[in-house]
Amino acid sequence: MFDSLVQLDRELLLELNSYNNPFFDEMMYWVSHKFFWLPLYLFLVYLIIRKNGWNAVYVLVGVALVVTLADQFTSSFMKPFFERPRPCHDPLIGHMVHTVEKCGGRYGFASSHASNVFGVAAFLWLQLRDRFRWIILLFPWAVLVSYSRVYLGVHYPGDITVGAIVGLFFGWLVYWIYNQLSPRLPSLDRQKDS
Repeated sequence: MFDSLVQLDRELLLELNSYNNPFFDEMMYWVSHKFFWLPLYLFLVYLIIRKNGWNAVYVLVGVALVVTLADQFTSSFMKPFFERPRPCHDPLIGHMVHTVEKCGGRYGFASSHASNVFGVAAFLWLQLRDRFRWIILLFPWAVLVSYSRVYLGVHYPGDITVGAIVGLFFGWLVYWIYNQLSPRLPSLDRQKDS
């Protein structure tokens, strides 16, 4: 059964990766690039500050913790443990994979991009949903960033799916920890006013 899933993952990658052209090559390269999203990140920081005042520091620490946990779990534990080559490094199909830039590190399971963006989306949705209902749009953003990795030939759909699950878990976990600790944390707004 495992071999069937791996084969299905390869076939799905080749199918999705085959829909390419120069315009989308350029677009997906930038969608995948973390600095391209800097205006979005700054806007999210603004929303966090708007909702929480000086206590936004605690939420921003939470975001940093989500990214650190999701990234380290996928990059430092999963990739070296499973040692699954990226599609562009796969000896069976690498020559058929459309890549835009460099292939990246040797291993790709699970996707750190997917775990990071889904972790941030989950944590911030849980944090901000009561004030900004449209914040759920972070999930389509996470899907787009994750899909760009398949388009670029550096991740299988399975890498993305598992990475997204890892990110959702850490986003929820850090939110849960934050809610347990927040009543005990000193209010930075009160300290500023006194």
